[in-house]
Order: sequence, then structure tokens, then C-alpha cells
Amino acid sequence: MPDASLVQSYQQIQTQAKRVMAELSRLITPEDSEHSIATKAYALLCEQGLHETWYYNCPALVLAGTRSCLSVSGREYQASTEKLGGKNLISIDLSPCQGAIWADYSRTFAFEFGCCVEHPKTREYQNGIDFLKRLHEEMCAWVNPETSFHKLYQWSNVRIRESGFVNLDFRTNVGHSIEVERERRQYIQAHNQQLISNVNFFSFEPFVRLKGGHWGFKHEDIYYFGQDGRLNCL
Repeated sequence: MPDASLVQSYQQIQTQAKRVMAELSRLITPEDSEHSIATKAYALLCEQGLHETWYYNCPALVLAGTRSCLSVSGREYQASTEKLGGKNLISIDLSPCQGAIWADYSRTFAFEFGCCVEHPKTREYQNGIDFLKRLHEEMCAWVNPETSFHKLYQWSNVRIRESGFVNLDFRTNVGHSIEVERERRQYIQAHNQQLISNVNFFSFEPFVRLKGGHWGFKHEDIYYFGQDGRLNCL
């Protein structure tokens, strides 16, 4: 369980990432592409003083349109220049850092009538976004300090299947520990019996598609256990 000063450091940079995401969603137009959105995202991060990324050379991984279901590492990611048009689905994953302090924050936006909308008319958009919000809420209520990475992996994938969705992650994991070095990450994956409470912070980031659907959805936050043993979101 992290001490208060460490929580404050991570809270600050994660709040900056959230601020960038909110501003970015208001700047997206039909003429934008993954590439131009990623460029705008990095410019906004730099305005916040966040010039570096811990995720290879990929401070903003953007997926849209036919690529919204693509599961790719930041190491291989190449942004598309295909324009959004008037209707689309856009997932943005921000990974800035300040030294050894990381942020990790992703959201999926429904893009209708030429702008990002909070309540989309497209039923598949709404269902995917709403499901991930509920999954995060259920996870917070279910996880405790005795939960292992393996148990959270199993629970998450059962909930995904039972709800009519498919896990799109190329490793089938649903998150990872937040570390000071990228290579030291522990994943929420099968057979990792380490307790989640053994790490200071972890991200929960299911990447899903409705069975038979055409769109991929992401929703990521960073969590930590407080002194009372309850899970908190940065």
C-alpha cells in the first residue's frame, strides 16, 4: 500500500492526463485521423509539462474506425491517416510520465454528427461504453488485498464472456502493475499468483468487443489499496 506522498505524486500526473483527455475530446473533428489526434494529444500533454512517455515512443495510442478492434503494442503501433468522417468510434490511450512517475489513462469516445457525444445514438457504441463502466465498478467492489492477479484475470474474463463480449487483448490480460521500469510490469493474466496488494498501483484496462460486433472499446484507470484495505481510483 503506497504512502500518502507517493499517492499524491501519481494523482497529480493522472489528473493531468485526464485533463488532456477531456480537452482532446472537444478538439476532434471529422477531418482528424489517428495520426492527427495523437499529434494533438502530445501537444496537450506538453502544455501540461508532460514531454516524456514510459510506453516505448508512444505517448498517445489512438485507434479508430476499422482499427478499433486492433490489439497492438506501442512498440509496433503506427497511426493511421484515414479521416474519421462524421461517425466513428475512437479509443485513446495516454501514457505520459515524469521521471519514474507514470500516468496510464484510456477512454473510448463515440463520434457522431461530427463530434464526440456523451450519449450516442448508436446502440453498439452505448452498450460497449456502458459495459466497461459497470465492469470497473464491479471490479472495485469485488477485489480485496487477498486477490491475486490470476484471480482478477479469471473474474474479469468470466464477466466479459457472460456479458456477451470478447477480450481483444493480444495477451488476453486486462491490465498491469504500474512500475518504475517498463520491463518490470506484472500483468493481470493467467497463472500470476502474486497478490495485487503487493504492488503500489495497477491499471485495469479491459479491451473488448461485443460478440458479432464491429467496434473495440477501452476504459482504463489506475487503482491502489488504501490503509483501510479498500480499492481507490487515482
